[in-house]
Amino acid sequence: MGFQHGLSGLKAATAKLDVTGNNIANANTVGFKQSQAQFADVYASTVGGSKVQIGIGAQTLAVAQQFNQGNVTSTDNPLDVAIAGNGFFRMSNNGAISYTRNGQFHLDKDGFLVNASDYNVTGFAADATGTIIPNVPVNLRLPTSDLTPKPTANFATGVNLDARTEVPSPPVAFDATNLDSYAHSTSGEIFDSLGNSHILNLYFQKTAPTEWSVFATVDGAADNSGKPIGVTLDSNNSSNPDPGDPLKLTFDSGGIMTNPMGPIDITVDFQTIDSVKWGAIPDLTFSFDLTRSTQFGNKFGVNMMNQDGFTSGRLAGYSISDNGEIRGSYTNGVTRTLGQLALAGFSNPNGLKPMGNNQWAETAESGLPLVGAPETGVLGSLQSSAVEESNIDLTSELVNLIMTQRVYQANAKTIQTQDAVMQSIMNI
Repeated sequence: MGFQHGLSGLKAATAKLDVTGNNIANANTVGFKQSQAQFADVYASTVGGSKVQIGIGAQTLAVAQQFNQGNVTSTDNPLDVAIAGNGFFRMSNNGAISYTRNGQFHLDKDGFLVNASDYNVTGFAADATGTIIPNVPVNLRLPTSDLTPKPTANFATGVNLDARTEVPSPPVAFDATNLDSYAHSTSGEIFDSLGNSHILNLYFQKTAPTEWSVFATVDGAADNSGKPIGVTLDSNNSSNPDPGDPLKLTFDSGGIMTNPMGPIDITVDFQTIDSVKWGAIPDLTFSFDLTRSTQFGNKFGVNMMNQDGFTSGRLAGYSISDNGEIRGSYTNGVTRTLGQLALAGFSNPNGLKPMGNNQWAETAESGLPLVGAPETGVLGSLQSSAVEESNIDLTSELVNLIMTQRVYQANAKTIQTQDAVMQSIMNI
């Protein structure tokens, strides 16, 4: 049986050479996982239960892939994604689902997120407000159209009004054009229904030791006496406020605001402010919150200011967070969630069927895929503008190549020796 031993050894060594060569060839393939040839001995069957049993060679049991983590390398593409964990990207080729660790993605002409083979990346869609819809994964399509303007609905600011400010005596009538008629002022931006920008000016006039009047103008609009026009502060100080009337603020002895207790409404009449009709909705009403304001013995200062309106914007770039959320950055400064990548995990990744093109398919041995958002369970997190390199250790593979070559030579030598023995017998 010497020839059979050597032949089986040659076949095993050839299989090992093929596996090692394939590993070396894919050392630069993104997301590639090292293969390992696994062998077993072949035992000779015996008659009569002889205790002297000699094997009849080796056999290749399997070529198993090693799914250990590869190194992560940064790239210049914001849509390149690397997985740090055990998950796989879930891909769709006209409905045929496959899985990959290669996160080199781009957008096709229709805005779908795809890989180099034009397989669609699947994930969870987002609605118009940027809220993720945790449903069955779908082919991710990122919007490329301009962002629709949003009129201001909420405006909040917090200021510190200097408690050391003296109350004018005699009282001075407010005049937006007279700096001596108010103690402090600040301004912020608001937007109408077409996304046109307007400036909301706030003026603070002290009327008592713990009381202030707040006047507001939009785009500086005021009558000949300096009284604001086209702006109504709907506070609880008056059941029927008139445009230009102030909002009354009161503070306790600790400098904490006691009135108003919550946000109020501001109504802006753009037709009164500007005779030129913008084409936007003429009246804009939004919530105005000053409740985080204080009256301390310190200089006047604006502690915070924000509002939720914006003009139209064009998509300028993308970014992907650790949990897979794809965020679009627009030219108007707005950032909005456009979707979320999905990952799939398997109880037995070695049971996956290699399909080429960096793709695997599920099998009965791999188990069913557990699909979810990144950072769920052991699926892992994501890193954008990066890819996972092949997990091949080139030095080890070259050493394996040398060792396998020696094994091949040794098995060839057993065949040569067996041939020499047979030749000796033939010469008797």
